[in-house]
Order: sequence, then structure tokens, then C-alpha cells
Amino acid sequence: MSKHIILSFGASRLAQFCGGVLAVLLLVACTSSNAKRQTAKAHDAAAYNVQLGLAYMNQGELERAKDKLDRALTQDPNSADVHSARATLFARLNQKDKADEEFRAALRLAPHDPRMVNNYAVYLCENGRHDEGVKRFLEAAHNPLYPTPEAAYTNAGVCLRAAKRDDEARVNFNRALQLKPNFAEAEFQLANLQFDHGELAPARAGIDGFIGTYNATADLLLLGVRVARAQNDRLGAQRYARKLQLDFPGTDQARALAQLDHPG
Repeated sequence: MSKHIILSFGASRLAQFCGGVLAVLLLVACTSSNAKRQTAKAHDAAAYNVQLGLAYMNQGELERAKDKLDRALTQDPNSADVHSARATLFARLNQKDKADEEFRAALRLAPHDPRMVNNYAVYLCENGRHDEGVKRFLEAAHNPLYPTPEAAYTNAGVCLRAAKRDDEARVNFNRALQLKPNFAEAEFQLANLQFDHGELAPARAGIDGFIGTYNATADLLLLGVRVARAQNDRLGAQRYARKLQLDFPGTDQARALAQLDHPG
């Protein structure tokens, strides 16, 4: 009898103990789940405000952009995207110390994200820090996670041209085209470099070869007009001009063409 009572008592206490543990585990699980949902909700809200902030920035509404990006920072202070967007805004506001601080915060949070590296490199080059910028662009280009290394090589070339290091720039434009032969921006930058150096034949060959294989761009067509005119090829210049006017009416390049025809 006593053994039965002891056993029954033990089983009852064990059940109570297990029930208590189960309740605690459920409570912890629910709390953890709620925290994750709240974190995800804050992250999504911050991402939305970043998109709004960038849109306002593109429209020149910098105060509204700052309001959205300040809100995003409150919602998700550990988001590299938030800090990168704020850095871009401070750069637009010419607050260079704050911009640099935000870019570095983005890189601390996402040191292996090539987008953050590329964005910082753009800022560095735009502010005359060419060696640092080129180093960052090449870091992005060599990162296997970066989906568009051709863009990073092209950006490095543009940065090098700003530093009057055209031979190195040429190498990077060619690297970009080796990776992606239909990358129009790299072809434009290379042909423009050649044109500036008086290398009219290779510039013209590059433009014609690209347009003959891939889709023309307004930049390439306008450059084609300038190269053909420098070669005294009136008919060739007219062909480029006609295609530019038909395919890209109302663009800055079409307006620039009109200014070429009617300077002043």
C-alpha cells in the first residue's frame, strides 16, 4: 500500500513538474516567436522607408528624404542598407563627415556586401579620393557575390580618368567588356577615351561593332556623331544623328545633338 502511495505521489509530482517545464518552454517559444515577428516587421518597415527616402532624394526633396531615413534608422539601426542610404543623403547635403561615418557604419554591418563597397567607392571618387575609390571598386569586382563586376570595373575606369590616369582606365574598361561584351556603358567610356586621345578609327570601330551587335544607346549614338564629324564623314554622322532622333527623342543626348548643330 505504501509503495503504491509513494509511486502514485511520485507520478503526480512528476506530471506537475513536466507540465511546468512544458508551460515554460511554450512561453519561451511564444516570446521568441513574437520577438522574431516584431523584428521582421521593423526590418520591413525600415526597408520601405529606405525606398521612400531614396525616391524623395531622386526628386530633390531632401528634407522629406531625411525624415524617411531617420525613421528607418529608428526602426532598424543595424541595417547596412539604412546606413548606406543615409550616407548618400548626407553626401547630397555636402555633409561629408556624416556621409563618411554612415558609409563606414554600413561596411561594419555588412563588410562582405559588395553593394556597400561599391556605394562607398562612388562617394570616394566623387570627393577626389581616387586611390581609395579605385581600391574599393576593384574589391567589389573581385567579390564572387557581386552580380555585376563589369560595372565595378567600369566605375574604376571612370574614377581613374578623373584622376587623369587614362592608361589604367583603359585597362579597366577592357576588363569590363571582356566580362560582358554587351555592357554599353563600358563601350561608351572606352570609345570616349579613345576619342579624347584622337584615336578616331578604333573609337569608330568600337561604336559600330557594338551597335551592329547589341542595342544602341543614346550616349553611343551621340558620340558616334562626334567621331564621324571628326573624321569628316558627313553621311556617317547623319546616320547616327537620325537614329538618335528617332530612337531617343526628348533625351538630354538629343538636345545635345541639337546644340551641336546650332551652337549658342
